[in-house]
Amino acid sequence: MKLPEKFTSEMNAFFKAYDVPEDGFWDSFDLPSEKAIRISRSKAQDPEAREAVLKGTDCHDDPVSWCDGGYYSDSDKPGRSPFYHAGVVYPQEASAMLPASILNAKPGDMVLDMCAAPGGKATRIGEDLKGEGVLFANEINFKRSKALLRNIERAGIPNAVILNETPENIAFALPGFFDKIIIDAPCSGEGMMRRDDQAVRSYLKFGPETVIPIQKDILEAAAILLKNKGEIVYSTCTFCIGEDEDQIISFLERHPEFKVVEHDLPEGVSGSPKLKGAMRIWPHLARGDGHFCVHLRRDEEGADPQYGIDPPVKKKNEELFEMFIEDILKPEYKDMYKDSVIKAGQSLTVPAVNDRLLAGLKVVKNGMFLGEIETKGSKKIFSPSNSLPLLLDQKMIREDSFMSLPADDLMLNKYLKGETIPASETLKSSGYIVVGVEGFPLGLGKVLGSMIKNMYPASWRVE
Repeated sequence: MKLPEKFTSEMNAFFKAYDVPEDGFWDSFDLPSEKAIRISRSKAQDPEAREAVLKGTDCHDDPVSWCDGGYYSDSDKPGRSPFYHAGVVYPQEASAMLPASILNAKPGDMVLDMCAAPGGKATRIGEDLKGEGVLFANEINFKRSKALLRNIERAGIPNAVILNETPENIAFALPGFFDKIIIDAPCSGEGMMRRDDQAVRSYLKFGPETVIPIQKDILEAAAILLKNKGEIVYSTCTFCIGEDEDQIISFLERHPEFKVVEHDLPEGVSGSPKLKGAMRIWPHLARGDGHFCVHLRRDEEGADPQYGIDPPVKKKNEELFEMFIEDILKPEYKDMYKDSVIKAGQSLTVPAVNDRLLAGLKVVKNGMFLGEIETKGSKKIFSPSNSLPLLLDQKMIREDSFMSLPADDLMLNKYLKGETIPASETLKSSGYIVVGVEGFPLGLGKVLGSMIKNMYPASWRVE
């Protein structure tokens, strides 16, 4: 592989200056990048479920050492698997799984993923929160924020706020708000060169000198946004010391209240040769592409700003929505959204935070969108959102409202293509039902006699 001369020159100088084994590094650029997937621990909660998912995606029990739920994969197209569409599987490069594991978000945390698209780290954080606290997932590029939205919805994360903002605007609106912040910083992408030809072209056009000032500004915004005793995980997919160790050393000099948090190194993760406690993944020393990661903690006392984050509780007698829920869910779950639904116009939502907290920010989504009250002729109906079934667990759904298909069933492929499929004899005679794969909800259908009208949205369908 032909690499940029500037990159090879700088890496030769790096290996000369630091005690890092060079043997095999250059050869690694001619080797294929390892493929990997992450299985949702929220959806596949027990070993038997994970085993079924691995089998259904043609993967082996070959775990990524630094990520619970991460597995190496031989599959060329995990994104075509029905488990992917059900939010159970997320294709993610193995090294990219490290930062969210290091962040280790806990239920109740307020977490910001500053540069979140396409959503690999954000969806892992959403699993860790277990529905408690709030995940703020931000993406400055509007088009990419839509991809982020789709992945957050697919993962079934109910307590997420998706923003399309600059770090500076968020810092102005929410200073001292977050317990934890993850920054997968824009970088020169040296670690991705072996798997993405575009990474080489991007490096030649936007090298380290372009991104280093951007990284600095993002870190400064994060320092404003973080609570006392809060934590930042900063990562890049580059080898460049200026973007990695030197960037963090400079930040620590400006912010002596921050310290590096040291971790026991999992197999395949190396320590930094220049910054104690920082971590690197080298493609010739581990089963992953090049990556840098460091965990910072603010050790500063003092009172944090107080915010009213709870959404207002407005009791709404949305009879049509209640009828839909009773028709789909088992009796013990029919009140799961009671007194938490907010009606704005004809839309029904369960916000993650009070909208007043987000004033002045560009919000893509706040919490859960349940659906809309629509008028058809002289009749009002409830039209459920496509993301609603992905928020559900099989145990919640009535047996006569759930048709789960085996992963290799041809009808499942027809459903994902948007085609009409036959209804099983166990389903009710009419109304909305949930279609799933191996017990994991995928989407909606509507029983019409012996057939199921396909409600899977056109933009999500497979070819």
